[in-house]
Amino acid sequence: MSSNQLFDEKSPYLQQHADNPVHWYPWGEEAFEAAKDRDKPIFLSIGYATCHWCHVMAHESFEDEEVANLMNEAFINIKVDREERPDIDNTYMTVCQMMTGSGGWPLTIFMTPEKQPFYAGTYIPKRGRQGRPGMVDLIPWIRDLWKNERDKVYRSAREIKDAFQKSNVQTPGKGPSQETLNKAFHQFKQQFDRQHGGFGQSPKFPSPHNLMFLLRYWKQSGDQQALVMVEQTLEAMRRGGVYDHIGYGFHRYATDAQWLLPHFEKMLYDQALLMMAYTEGWQATGNGLFKQTADEIATYISRDLLDENGAFYSAEDADSEGEEGKFYVWSTQEIRDLLPTADAELFIEVYNLEDQGNFKEEASGQKTGKNIPHLQKSIEDLAAERDMTVEELNKKLNSIRKKLFQEREKRVRPFLDDKILTDWNGLAIAALAKAGTIFQEQEYIERAERAFGFISANLQKEDGTLLHRYREGEAAIDGNADDYAFLTWGLLELYEATFDTEYLQEALRLNDIFIEHFWDRENGGFYFTSHQSEELLGRKKEVYDGAIPSGNSVAMQNLVRLGRITGNTGWEEKAEQIGQLFSEQLEKAPTGFGQMLQGVGFGLGPSYEIVIAGRKDTPATRQLRDEIFSHFIPCKVVILNEPGDETIRELAPYTRDQPMIEGKSAVYVCRNYSCERPVTEPEKLAQQLS
Repeated sequence: MSSNQLFDEKSPYLQQHADNPVHWYPWGEEAFEAAKDRDKPIFLSIGYATCHWCHVMAHESFEDEEVANLMNEAFINIKVDREERPDIDNTYMTVCQMMTGSGGWPLTIFMTPEKQPFYAGTYIPKRGRQGRPGMVDLIPWIRDLWKNERDKVYRSAREIKDAFQKSNVQTPGKGPSQETLNKAFHQFKQQFDRQHGGFGQSPKFPSPHNLMFLLRYWKQSGDQQALVMVEQTLEAMRRGGVYDHIGYGFHRYATDAQWLLPHFEKMLYDQALLMMAYTEGWQATGNGLFKQTADEIATYISRDLLDENGAFYSAEDADSEGEEGKFYVWSTQEIRDLLPTADAELFIEVYNLEDQGNFKEEASGQKTGKNIPHLQKSIEDLAAERDMTVEELNKKLNSIRKKLFQEREKRVRPFLDDKILTDWNGLAIAALAKAGTIFQEQEYIERAERAFGFISANLQKEDGTLLHRYREGEAAIDGNADDYAFLTWGLLELYEATFDTEYLQEALRLNDIFIEHFWDRENGGFYFTSHQSEELLGRKKEVYDGAIPSGNSVAMQNLVRLGRITGNTGWEEKAEQIGQLFSEQLEKAPTGFGQMLQGVGFGLGPSYEIVIAGRKDTPATRQLRDEIFSHFIPCKVVILNEPGDETIRELAPYTRDQPMIEGKSAVYVCRNYSCERPVTEPEKLAQQLS
């Protein structure tokens, strides 16, 4: 019999803790009432199913009878899945960062029954080490503090709450300018690792939205250094161990500067954002490796993260059989046993495997005899060294890869977190629709449409509002800002991929609901939670573009795009208000806002509004459309004005004056609010676009 109350929860993370000897509660009134009734403080533990250090703390402390007894005696214990309840996570992570100067998961918060925190930390070992207190020391200390110095606890909690609320107050400024973009570029240039690509030293995160900003900066300014930084980083990540060369897809981040040793979990949002960055990278440079990488990411998510009904699961764990990365690493002996000698030696050489192992374990600093396949040279160089053509070498390596993949499939797989999240699916829909449009891959577009079909059927209420999480037939938890912003982004990409006006109508409908429930009418900007949501320490506005871009940053770009498509300047004004509201943070540390900088750049221009007048499925219209998307023009909107489609003329009234020319499909290109003469030939269109 389970000793705690997580048994019936849908979250895979909470399920992982359902058999702990700790008397866990899920977040809810029952837990807070119990804390008041029993006069106990709350131990809040926040993590997620594929988090390595969450597993470590669980194994050391939450599965341990000694620690569990201490926790049960001293606290009411609450477990939260940060991916299910990002509102709770955002609030208490801000508190942890304010109190300790850093944050991360597992997140550990001690708080009063009124949800007011008074002590915060991240991973806490069972016993103290290296100056870090352990659970067995900390729990009695907190218990005594609660018993004997309650006034002090509540005073501290009040001060923390006041500081939290002050940190939520933004003073609108004059708004970011071209200078802001220049400053961000120069800071990225200073942080750029010329040797290994990426920014800073270690750990190294992919941060695709920063790369997408730099691509836009290059396009706008012509500064080649911006393009060089993107190209070098995309190549380095794809060659490194942070990429899964056998089964495809990217791991979470690299623990070293060389992109070799990853934290092995694979997240849906990383795949989606990286797929977009590689797609745009290919569009900007024509580098075939970038298209190959985007295609391989699509293969990975469709093979390993796709639910049979069309939406995508959240993540795969780093650990299998209790060991991080075990599923992904190889010894040279395994390779030699599996492959004919020539193939084995080729693989070992090309992917830099060593008998003693090619990486040092993070904890012990020792080599383990295991290897992470990675490339140190381009395939072109490797082929030239072996007197082979690139095609011959690729063919050979792919045949070896398939054999190793089949062998690897026999291993114990990492845990799959199979919950379906609206926001992360929004990103996947945007990525597949964008890649499908640019690579002319109809299959990707259809996959994006199926995923949206699932979300609208299962995670949208009758009044149009969104739910956040679906698992095992249950949709629950009210949508947050990211759900609305990211799904709207997905719908805008789907509209450009299909020119089906229903997607545009749905984007506009969602945007209206988002504004109604989340917009701050006094100061501008979107709150993370709706005005009907649970009160925590105060409503927060997220703006920092970390591993995932913020809802405000994505919304800013959506608003500019919707404003340009419909001619509704009110939305562009709202986008401008977002920029003004967060301008102080943006000016202070622009490299923390890679997604928002893209929205700023779109607003400042140069930007394009392009209307194709013609019948969707005729060869002439398709040719014109393909010509548009063969150019890297990130700051643009593209609209199809199809004869007989009254809906588009209602949504974008100006298209009434942009008809076909003498029965031929035509394109109207407007740049920075001034329009060129319509053209009917792809060659003339190419001249206008370049």
